[in-house]
Amino acid sequence: MLSEPREAGPTTALMRKAYARWAPVYDVVYDKLTEPAARDAVQAALVGGRRILEAGVGTGLSLGYYPKDAEVYGVDLSEDMLRRANRKVARRGLTHVKGLQVMDVCRLGYADARFDAVVAQFLITLVPDPEGALDEFLRVVRPGGMIVLANHFGQDSGTIAKVEEIVAPLCEKIGWSSAFKAARIEAWAKSRGVTFLGVRPTFPGGFFKILRMQKAG
Repeated sequence: MLSEPREAGPTTALMRKAYARWAPVYDVVYDKLTEPAARDAVQAALVGGRRILEAGVGTGLSLGYYPKDAEVYGVDLSEDMLRRANRKVARRGLTHVKGLQVMDVCRLGYADARFDAVVAQFLITLVPDPEGALDEFLRVVRPGGMIVLANHFGQDSGTIAKVEEIVAPLCEKIGWSSAFKAARIEAWAKSRGVTFLGVRPTFPGGFFKILRMQKAG
């Protein structure tokens, strides 16, 4: 199921090296922390239909949350992460997972309008060109389809915003930038004629958010 990576520049090469270091411990660190948000993101994506692209699928932590009648494809920049995802698919008999490929989310190798939904979990603040990735998600999702993001987005003001400012150096080390606001995604949606359906908090304590958008039908 693992295919050859598409060509990438120096930034993505550095990211691959970072993911290779993270891969052996990724599940231990993130599994229980991110599970509720991941399950919420999967359910939001299924509203659009059963053919789903998981952008930045990583080690495949969320692949088991999809129903058996789904048709799930996953892409990630890291071969090391995808090897672990492939082992999960084989070990758990996840027959609804139809393909896992090494791919840059800013240059997806899929035809236009192929998917009912694209879901990206804990990814959008990590990619060097978030708007470029969103453009690709929009291209490969069908008219009326969904784009779902699960991520930490910084608060604009209030007590939580002050706490985020204090812990910002730690969060940035693992890609959860409090400087990245949901308003940036909303602005992108407006500029592309995409319906911004809103942001809602999820576990733990609203730190992660589920952001939903719908392509024009």
